[in-house]
Amino acid sequence: MISRLTGKLIDRELTEITVDANGVGYGLIVPLSTFDSLPATGETVSLYVHTHVRDDAIILFGFATVEERRLFRLLQTVSGIGNRLALNILSSMSAGMLAEHVVNGNIAALSKINGLGKKSAERLTVELREGIREVVPEAGFGGKDAEKGVLSPAGHDAMAALQTLGFKAEQARKAIDEICRRVPPEQQSSENLIRQALSRLNT
Repeated sequence: MISRLTGKLIDRELTEITVDANGVGYGLIVPLSTFDSLPATGETVSLYVHTHVRDDAIILFGFATVEERRLFRLLQTVSGIGNRLALNILSSMSAGMLAEHVVNGNIAALSKINGLGKKSAERLTVELREGIREVVPEAGFGGKDAEKGVLSPAGHDAMAALQTLGFKAEQARKAIDEICRRVPPEQQSSENLIRQALSRLNT
């Protein structure tokens, strides 16, 4: 079983990359979160790997962080969620945002993920509520949102807008978190958060 792979990135597409390690080209399927963190083609890349063995193929999934790989494996413990859907879930939102939605029972947000559906989203929140806390311990849950690190609806809207503008999920999340900690709640509209985040990120 391949657990970690380091080599030269020789080809990259949105969902699949090729890494040359000692003359052997390994094809890996990756979530968009990992794709966003990849170096330029020709540079060295190191990924955590999940090896999926089938009767007719060995499929490698690559992840930028151990956290992503743990979430990928945890998601598949839920009935009806396989490799592809787990990958799609990780491509749809950051690890922290996914953890927040699961723990807070945000069925509406989870069911918007293509292929998941309301029933599967409900199973996620029931079956993973405790386990996901161990995988993403730094994500804040419960209590006052700003103090615990849970984004408000306006914060989520602002983060989504920033990602649409081309900023990485973790980069946008960090900016919104910092702004929410110093701006009074009554000034935390999505428009104001976006303006302040853009000012911060573009300096």
